[in-house]
Amino acid sequence: MNTSYRLGVNIDHVATIRNARGGMHPSIKKAALECIEAGADSITVHLREDQRHIKPSDVVELKKILKKPLNLEMALTRKMINFAIKIRPAFVCIVPENRKELTTEGGLNLFNNFKYLKKNIQKLQSYNIKVSLFIDPNLKNIKQAIKLNANNIELHTGTYCKILEKSNKKKALYEFNKIKKVAKFATKNNFGIHCGHGLNYLSAKNLKKIKEIKEFNIGHFIISDSIFYGLKPVVEKFIKIIKN
Repeated sequence: MNTSYRLGVNIDHVATIRNARGGMHPSIKKAALECIEAGADSITVHLREDQRHIKPSDVVELKKILKKPLNLEMALTRKMINFAIKIRPAFVCIVPENRKELTTEGGLNLFNNFKYLKKNIQKLQSYNIKVSLFIDPNLKNIKQAIKLNANNIELHTGTYCKILEKSNKKKALYEFNKIKKVAKFATKNNFGIHCGHGLNYLSAKNLKKIKEIKEFNIGHFIISDSIFYGLKPVVEKFIKIIKN
């Protein structure tokens, strides 16, 4: 098993199910611990401003119980920055956020509010929090990320995954090669390369061929498939795909 490749499991949609009825079930903490027991290297949660799934109290509890890293996805607002500094997750992944979107629709715009981005990335890093930028896979974004001095980049794989599902081999190969080119360039510039959004067994297996990608963050598909097969077996299947 190759331990240089990592799996992060996003458990947002365990909270989505819980919030549908209120109460404590299914348990966020139990889901996180089962993922870790199955071999996950980290737990990801996206604390949205509208708190549609994960709540601040969930993040607090997870930070207390997890012995593996917590990756907090968040918009770079003053409120969220202060919360992250208070909680001190191992990683913060800065993502764009639109209240009306069903899910994150694209990568972060690194060209708007550059000074604000840079200042607050440095602020988070000063508290020993490693910062990732969730971006669309193109070279101009990597060049801008270099100026921002982020630790990692997470490549938005949603476009590739959608094309792959439609079995358009030519377009899928084009998108794959674009991701590969960007990952190679970013690695040469000392970024840790992560990927996420829309990943399933096939897309993860394909992207594993890009050796520069070291971390796969997967959520919706894992929670969806666990309805039929159980959480631990689904996580274990991804572990085999990513690490073998």
